[in-house]
Amino acid sequence: MRILLAEDDKDLNKALAWQLTGRGYSVDSCCDGDEALYYGAQDIYDVILLDRMLPCLDGTKVLAALREQSVRTPVILITALGTLEDKIEGLDLGADDYLVKPFEFEELLARIRCVTRRSAALNAEPDTLACHDITWSGRDMSLTGPAGVSTLSRREGSLLESLLHAPGQTISRETLLLKVWGPDSDVEDGNLDNYVYFLRRRLKAVGSLLQIKTVRGVGYRLAPPHKNRRAQGAS
Repeated sequence: MRILLAEDDKDLNKALAWQLTGRGYSVDSCCDGDEALYYGAQDIYDVILLDRMLPCLDGTKVLAALREQSVRTPVILITALGTLEDKIEGLDLGADDYLVKPFEFEELLARIRCVTRRSAALNAEPDTLACHDITWSGRDMSLTGPAGVSTLSRREGSLLESLLHAPGQTISRETLLLKVWGPDSDVEDGNLDNYVYFLRRRLKAVGSLLQIKTVRGVGYRLAPPHKNRRAQGAS
């Protein structure tokens, strides 16, 4: 599970990130509202822990902007402002929960579990994704095609899912890097090309006719071979 932690108290930010990582979460952290909005808008997180009083852009404004952009990631507002009016304002803006400082770490974990369970129930997606002649199961990381089944690595699976959610659409390299590796990763740009190569081989191995097209200078798209053969800039 990937968490975005937006907290301007650097000591608290570091401590929470360390504790959450120790519990098995993948954590990306930032310290101001502009970064929180930028990262949150990528829509790659399972939950956002958002300090209400952030520099550059207030946490409530970040929350409102995310909801205006149709980002439905569960958000837990974390703040020292604990009046009833403050809580009502935060919840009305689209927060899923409201946690007042100081708090116990175990309570934070419980609230994370609660909002993510609720989100999964409301936004449940099929366990499998199908496109053209393949079926992808995220549960067992298996790709099934006309010639058989192949088990994918976690990054291969994340890349395939990103393409399957927008078949026929070009997805930028920046978006794919964010979705597969996260904003704080120091992964080299060439790694994306390597994983696209791996994924093309996986598709071929299961006998799929789907192709991952390269849109030069932009990114990649997933397309059946009989479509967009002459699309400019694609190979």
